[in-house]
Amino acid sequence: MDEESKVKIEETVREILNESDMTEMTEFKVRNLASERLGIDLSDKSHKAFVRGIVKSFLEEVESKQQQDKDEEEEDRAKEGNKELDDDGDLIICRLSDKRRVTIQEFRGKSLVSIREYYKKDGKELPSSKGTTTPITLF
Repeated sequence: MDEESKVKIEETVREILNESDMTEMTEFKVRNLASERLGIDLSDKSHKAFVRGIVKSFLEEVESKQQQDKDEEEEDRAKEGNKELDDDGDLIICRLSDKRRVTIQEFRGKSLVSIREYYKKDGKELPSSKGTTTPITLF
């Protein structure tokens, strides 16, 4: 198989994998879709092995990216230390009562301090319209 064919096959296989639901896709399906798109029979042994290598490489990259995202998430949590966050990820500065709290949140690139009453719905604490939110300037 020449280099030009290898490049076309790899581009096509990766394109198919990027477009696919990975819970439904199999190597066989990828190979058949690539065969249809390229007009090449990819069922011989060397083509199967080549496609398998591309699929394996793609899956390893996806797994690595997912692990990297998970590691970054854990780092962010560690940086926050013992800070308490609400369901939306806003920093709870203090709880004034069971229903009232002071939070700092980001909205459209601005930091806001909010003193608000909360209510429970479906196991989540949600902000009510009772309260006030003010932009703050952090130095």
